[in-house]
Order: sequence, then structure tokens, then C-alpha cells
Amino acid sequence: MSPTTPKSTTNLTATYTSPSTSNTFTHPLPSSSTISLAEKTEYLSSLRTSVTQLQDEVNVFLTEKMDEDKALAAKAGVKVDEKKEEEYYGEEDVGDEG
Repeated sequence: MSPTTPKSTTNLTATYTSPSTSNTFTHPLPSSSTISLAEKTEYLSSLRTSVTQLQDEVNVFLTEKMDEDKALAAKAGVKVDEKKEEEYYGEEDVGDEG
């Protein structure tokens, strides 16, 4: 029986930074230095799940930021340019998921 590599945790991390705020999104992943096929499969499954969760969290965060900016603009009497806003925040491509 061969010795196994001790399990360690790595993180999938994304950081959003703007002039007014920043936010870091982190999801733990099992170590990618696994030795068996089952452990590699588990790692890839965990990575896929974490990436999807990270995308969801970033989308929620950016939607909230857009709503806050729209509310501030409305209070100031400024009309929001939807096209510029999509360029600034990015537009979600719903057809790309799955």
C-alpha cells in the first residue's frame, strides 16, 4: 500500500475592486495534489461546484451594486444609461450556463 498525501485545503478566490468598494469571494477546495482517480474526481467536482457558487455570489453582489447605483442616481435626478451600466458591470450571459 502506498502512502497517501495528507489532505490540505486550497481556496478558489475572486476579488472585486472598484473606487468605492471591494469584496472577496472565497470557496475552499480539497487539495489538488491527490493521488487516486477518485480523489481527482472529487477535486474536479468540488471545483466545478465552487466555481458555480462563486459566479452566483458575484452576480448577486454586482446586481446589488447596480441597484444601489441606480437608487443614488435616481435621488440625484440622473437618468441611468443601461448600455453604459452593462459595459461597466458586465452583462450576464444566461445562455452560457449549464
